[in-house]
Amino acid sequence: MQLTSELACLATVAVATALMWVPYVLARIATNGPLRAMRDPASFLPGDPSWAKRAKRAHANAVENLIVFAPLVLIAAALGVSTAATVVAAKIYLLARLVHYVVYMAGVPVVRTLAFLTGFGATIVFAMAIFEHAV
Repeated sequence: MQLTSELACLATVAVATALMWVPYVLARIATNGPLRAMRDPASFLPGDPSWAKRAKRAHANAVENLIVFAPLVLIAAALGVSTAATVVAAKIYLLARLVHYVVYMAGVPVVRTLAFLTGFGATIVFAMAIFEHAV
């Protein structure tokens, strides 16, 4: 399989998603100390800043959406489906997810929702391209 633009964007999204924990974990360590920060990673601690709580939720959202997007990109690649629409959709998805993370962390609700919907639309483009290929 060849590294297409779509797969390169998927790899970038995956790496970005893998790194999204860093800011909120560093904030937790800075505000609560390393030992307390390591006690219960699943819950919020009283000293966690609001932006760090939002960053953790944004990270969870990125993972949830990657679970849907990644298989579609991989299926398209396996089928040899690479169109102008899928290339643009992959790039838009990458940008939308990065914007979503930053604005979610910053607490900007309307832009966050628009970024989410944009990424969802890019996901739908892949699903449609796969189903069009199947007919």
